[in-house]
Amino acid sequence: MPARLRPAVIAIYRFARAADDLADEGDAAAGERIAALDAFDAELDRIERGETPPSAPFPALAAAVREHSLPLAPFHDLVSAFRQDVTVTRYANFDGVLDYCRRSANPVGRLLLALYGVQAPADLAASDAICTGLQLTNFWQDIAIDWQKDRVYLPQDDLRRFGVDEMQIAQARADDAWRELLAFEVARTRGMLQAGRPLVRALPWRLGLELSAVISGGLRILDRIDAVGGDIFERRPMLATGDWIVVAWRTFFPARASAI
Repeated sequence: MPARLRPAVIAIYRFARAADDLADEGDAAAGERIAALDAFDAELDRIERGETPPSAPFPALAAAVREHSLPLAPFHDLVSAFRQDVTVTRYANFDGVLDYCRRSANPVGRLLLALYGVQAPADLAASDAICTGLQLTNFWQDIAIDWQKDRVYLPQDDLRRFGVDEMQIAQARADDAWRELLAFEVARTRGMLQAGRPLVRALPWRLGLELSAVISGGLRILDRIDAVGGDIFERRPMLATGDWIVVAWRTFFPARASAI
């Protein structure tokens, strides 16, 4: 990444990390978490008014916003998603999950594109597909972990459609119905990641290569979930040494991905 963009990327990351931690870390009550996130929103409003809030991570963020003319809406969207994490633990349907991803994942891609001056509607749509696909991949990878936090990102109507109930998550039971459900979610997610690949060609070579690697890594995790028949309970699907060889091949030769 060009040196001139690194401080802005660090500022974006530190903001997102701090806000996410307010929602997820520590022992604060839900009301306290919401109040802290509301305060983050208020600090963003101050930046929009041309002020520089004194407390970290806002001075660096304010500098990045002004230097690169970054929109504030994606930051507000992130705070909105983290606020939702405090109060929402189930999603009635896939549209609800997508709306969450629109605010929890897609803003990061859009902010990076803004730094590079890439704003064509097709490129933004491709970025959204990649970011949502990566978020969903993480959801399916972490079903057992999220269960310990009383969160279920699998849409409730999908559970009913495949004859699965939450007790199977509690019991770590991967039967035929569960395997069919995960195969469906993985296939839908894989389609999103693949739909975003054209963005690679719209970016500077080095960033495009990095994005290609990220997409390939996400796709490989989905391969891993398929390989264990959706049984993410026995062992969390992760990339081993051999997988990185596949990721590297697909990064440089995505058109020949089926060859390995």
